[in-house]
Amino acid sequence: MLSGLSCLLFRLENAFYELAQAYYHHESRVVKAHRDHLNKTTHALLFVRHQFKVAFYNELKQDSHTALKHYRQAYLHLHELRITDYNLLEIKTNSCIVNFKICKLCFEHNTPLDAISQFRRHVDIYKSKIGTADLAFEHSAWMSKQFAVFGDLFEEAIRAGLTAIQTQHPGFYYQEAARYAIARKQLCRGLCPAELKYPASDPLAEADKMEYYGQRPWRQGHQSLEAPSVQKEREGIQALQYRECQVDHSWLVIPLLSSAIAQFKKYKSPRMKRYLVVQMGEEYYHAKDYSKALALLGRVTWEYRSERWWSILTNILQLSLRCAYLVMSFEEYVTVSIELMGRYAQVPREEKIRIQMNLHKIFQDEVPEPEHGCEHDSVEKGRALWTTISAGGKSRSPIVVEMNSITAFVECKACFTADSFLCESPVTVKLGLHSFAPMPIRFSQLSVRFSNEAYNQFGIVVDENAVDDPIESTSYLKPGQTLWHTFQFIVEQDDVDCNLSIAGVDLVLGSLEGCCATLRWTDGGGDAIVHPFATQVHRKKVALNADFSVVSWDVLPSNYSTHISPREANLDVQLLQKGPALVNEFYLMTVSITNTEVAQISNVRTSISVVTAVADAVATAQPNTFLYEDIDLPCSQLISMPLLEELKPNQKVDNVAYVRCVDSGARLMCIQVSYQIPIDISGKMSMCNCMKEITSSIEVCEPFNITVSLTNMKVC
Repeated sequence: MLSGLSCLLFRLENAFYELAQAYYHHESRVVKAHRDHLNKTTHALLFVRHQFKVAFYNELKQDSHTALKHYRQAYLHLHELRITDYNLLEIKTNSCIVNFKICKLCFEHNTPLDAISQFRRHVDIYKSKIGTADLAFEHSAWMSKQFAVFGDLFEEAIRAGLTAIQTQHPGFYYQEAARYAIARKQLCRGLCPAELKYPASDPLAEADKMEYYGQRPWRQGHQSLEAPSVQKEREGIQALQYRECQVDHSWLVIPLLSSAIAQFKKYKSPRMKRYLVVQMGEEYYHAKDYSKALALLGRVTWEYRSERWWSILTNILQLSLRCAYLVMSFEEYVTVSIELMGRYAQVPREEKIRIQMNLHKIFQDEVPEPEHGCEHDSVEKGRALWTTISAGGKSRSPIVVEMNSITAFVECKACFTADSFLCESPVTVKLGLHSFAPMPIRFSQLSVRFSNEAYNQFGIVVDENAVDDPIESTSYLKPGQTLWHTFQFIVEQDDVDCNLSIAGVDLVLGSLEGCCATLRWTDGGGDAIVHPFATQVHRKKVALNADFSVVSWDVLPSNYSTHISPREANLDVQLLQKGPALVNEFYLMTVSITNTEVAQISNVRTSISVVTAVADAVATAQPNTFLYEDIDLPCSQLISMPLLEELKPNQKVDNVAYVRCVDSGARLMCIQVSYQIPIDISGKMSMCNCMKEITSSIEVCEPFNITVSLTNMKVC
C-alpha cells in the first residue's frame, strides 16, 4: 500500500516539476524576446533588469549555471551605466544584490576562489564611489554591509563542507565590516551637527513604499543628471543626517567584532583575536556598557603585558581605569591605578601624580576625582556611586592584588642570604622594596610568608612611627629608592635537613582598620613578567651575601629557597671487633662512644643495622645476616641499644651486640648515634639534635676447610 502511494507521489512531484520548469522557461523566453527590441542607447537600465529576470527564472528552474551566466551579464551591464551623485545609490543597491547572487552561486558550485575574486572586484569598483559628501556615512554603511553579507555567505559555505585556511576565512570580512561600521560612526559625528532637526516636510515619508530599490523618496523615478529641486534635496539630506544621528553605531559594530573574534579563535590567530577584543571593549565603552568593557579589556592585558607592548597596554589600562571609575569597581580601580603608576606605563608624570592622589583619597574613604575623557552624564552617575559609599560610613572590604601578574609601581625582592644554613645559626632573609611612584608613599604593614607558617611571625613590619615623621619611618617608600628590611629567626628542629622557602610577601596599603589593599607577591617577588626565569639565568651573578644597597635593582639575585643543614656531631664512635667472624658464630661487636663535645649531651640513642656486603667491589644486599641484642633474644635486621639519658664531656660508654652470618663474605655494618645538646643561638638556649653515622666492615669465613684426597683404588 505504502509503496504504491510513494510511487504516485513521486509521479505527481515530477509532473509539477515539469510544469514549473515549462512555466519559468516560457517566462524567460518572453523576457528575451522583449530584450531583442531594445537598444543600449535609450534602454540601458532595462538591459540590467532583463538579464536579472532571466537569471532569476533560471535559478527557479534549478539551472544554476545558466543563472550564474546571466547574473554576471547583468553585473557587466551595471558597469556600463553612467554614474552620477543622483543615481549612485540606486546602482550600488542593485549591484550589491547581483553580487550577492553571483557569490552565493559560486559557493554552491564549490568554486570559492571565483566567489572571492568576484567580491574583491566588486569592492574595488565601488569603494571609491562615495557620492554626496554630506552623506558619506551612507557609503561606509554600504561597504560594511557588503563585507558582513559576504562573511555570512563564506561561513555558510564552510558549514556546508568548504575548508577554509588561516589566511582566508570569514573573520577577515567581519573585521572589515566592523572597520567600515566604525568609520560610519566617525563620519556621522563629523557630518551631523548635534542641534540638527528633522525637516517639517518629512521627505522620507514614502521611504517604505518605493517601487524601485535605491531611489530617493523625494525624487522617485527621476533619472536626469540634475536634482529636480535643490530645496527638496537639501531637506532630504538633512532628514537622512537626522535619522543617522539616532543610530547607536556601537551596537552595529559589536556583533560584527564578536563574529570576527569567533572566527580568528577558530583558526588559531591569537594576536588578531586580542586586537579585536580590545576594539570590542572600546565599543562597549562607547555604548556605555562599562562593566562589559572592563571585563573584555581585562582578558587581554596579560598577553600585552607579557609581550611588552607597553604603549598598547597603557592605552588599555587608561580605558579600564575610566570604566572602573564609572562603575565604581573598587578592586579594579586600585589594581589599574597601581599599574599605571609603574615604570612601564607610558603616561606623563603629571598624570601619574593625579592617579596617586586619587589612590590616596580612596584609602582615606574619600571620593576620587573623575577620570579624563569620560562623558559628563556618566561622570555624574559614577561620582554618585562613589559618594554613596563614602557618605554611608561603610568601609570598603579589603582587597588582595596579585602583584606577580601586573607591572606595579612598587617591586619586591626577598631572598635568603645563603643557599644553606646550619641549624645552630639564625636564618637571614633580606627584603627590598623599590618604588617607581612619582611621589612618596607609606604602607601600613609588611609581612613575609614562609613554607612553614610558624616562622611568619618573624617576618612582620608594622608602621608604628608618627605620620608627621616620615624620615625615621621604616614604612615610607621614596621614589627611585630601595627600602631594605632584614629578618632573622631560629629554625625548629623538625625542619633540620629540610628545605625552607619563601611562600610570598604581603604589603598593605591604607589603614588596617579601614580601607586597605594587600599587595601580594608569590615566592620572593621579582619582576617575573618583564624578566622571566629564562632571561634571569643569563644575568650577572651577584653573591647572596653582598651589600645589596650598592647593587643595581634589576640584577639583584633571587634565592627563594634554602636548606637547613644539621649540626655536625662531635662524637668519637668506633666499632671494636676481633675478626674474622666465623660462619654461624655469635660474633661479639662492641660499639664505643666517647663524648668529645664541650657540653653534656642527653637522650643518646644508638642503632646498628646491616647495610650491604661487599664482594668484587660491588655492593649487594645481604639477607643471611642476623643481629642480636643478646644471644637469648630474637634476631633482627636493625637493633637499638638502650637509651643513654646523659653523657658528660670526655665520658666513654660501650655497648655490645651480636651478629650471626650463615655464609661467608664481607658484611658492612652501619652504626647511627643521635643525641641532643644545648646550644646558644643568638643569646637563646635551644636543644639541638645531632647525629653521627659510621660504617665498618666485618669479614666472615668458614671455621674449617676439609680436603679429601683418594690415593688408592684397590680393595684389600
